[in-house]
Amino acid sequence: MSSILIKSAQIVNEGKTITADVYINHGRIEMIAESIAHPADQVIDATGLHLLPGLIDDQVHFREPGLTYKADIWHESRAAVAGGTTSFMEMPNTVPNTLTQKLLQDKYEIAADKSLANYSFFMGAANDNLAEVLKTNPRDVCGIKIFMGSSTGNMLVDNEDTLEKIFQEAPTLIAVHCEDEATIQNNMADFKAQYGEESLTPAMHPLIRSADACYLSSSKAVELAKKHNTRLHILHISTARETQLFDNSLPLTEKRITAEACVHHLWFSDSDYAQKGNFIKWNPAVKTSADRDAILAAVLDGHIDVIATDHAPHTLEEKTQRYAQAPSGGPLVQHALQALLDLVKQGKLSLEQLVQKTAHNTATMFQVENRGFIREGYWADLVLVDLQKPYTVSKENILSKCGWSPFEGHTFSSSIVHTIVSGNLAFSEGQLIEVGAGHRLLFNR
Repeated sequence: MSSILIKSAQIVNEGKTITADVYINHGRIEMIAESIAHPADQVIDATGLHLLPGLIDDQVHFREPGLTYKADIWHESRAAVAGGTTSFMEMPNTVPNTLTQKLLQDKYEIAADKSLANYSFFMGAANDNLAEVLKTNPRDVCGIKIFMGSSTGNMLVDNEDTLEKIFQEAPTLIAVHCEDEATIQNNMADFKAQYGEESLTPAMHPLIRSADACYLSSSKAVELAKKHNTRLHILHISTARETQLFDNSLPLTEKRITAEACVHHLWFSDSDYAQKGNFIKWNPAVKTSADRDAILAAVLDGHIDVIATDHAPHTLEEKTQRYAQAPSGGPLVQHALQALLDLVKQGKLSLEQLVQKTAHNTATMFQVENRGFIREGYWADLVLVDLQKPYTVSKENILSKCGWSPFEGHTFSSSIVHTIVSGNLAFSEGQLIEVGAGHRLLFNR
């Protein structure tokens, strides 16, 4: 590891912005001061740039193993780093599903060899693998994932006894995807009967995967968590009504139930289906502008604790099928920070709030060890951004393996200039630097 000296950066950290130098040595932040003259292997002049903690994305799907024709850890971690995301937590609906400790360890071994970003992987829950779930080590695994809505393979947990036992006995944080499957299936049957499957359109997606389906499932998860005092985290909140399930009166360190918003639910609304079609087809669905605005308000007032991506690539061929055949999900990790910086420019949130919701709170909530803040002694996971340099998304600069983005053609107001991962300069001035793998995240639990 080389030493790095960052000069004259506008550091956004812990609710304030200051201009200072940062000295990085042996992977960690060794010194933060108004002026540092220490010799370094690399010197970065950050005059006019803002230095942020690297984003910690608590929900991505990198598709490896088994679905690597559409994404893999090597490609998607590079896209993450180019977008200022220095750490990710990846989901278990790969092929095979991550339902045993051996399959979980296999993914860690792939990442240790291929990931440019720091990494962790969720252990998957199913109706029949409770014994494996209970072996999960809270120290070096981010959490347990439950799909309380349709998913890939054997991962829909709809057995009531199994749910009760997982919520009661889970050794660490449970993250849940909440959509009520019976409601969705009934809605789909109604729409097929009324319109015919071939006439269904993406604009019907938020009506089929409805707000009621989301609330019914989320409220059930909250009820179970309160019953068993479970450490619960509800992913990708997509409706205004759901935001009221969460408490904003407690400090984050005292919350047992937390929630996540995703970039696409803060950016798009149902009016965008006419132009974007299946390219904004996600589960849960992008819903109304009123839902979008309520989610942002909940992020700002503390009902929702973190912002993530739910990065979930599919091939262009898959996404250009008819609505009923096209899978849900899309690539977001490369452009999430720039999208949020656009919201900052629009006055919808501050830089300090952005940092809190994408780095500080994620680290605090998951109890990530020595990351998520710009502090002396912490790992140097950092991103330098130029708020005055526009950046247009095009096929030529998309790094996700799928080769497309819902932001294609959009010009963001800012650019990612440098990204530092565990003390290594991994992205600089548009170029990825192969500095070896990121680190496995550890947790203070």
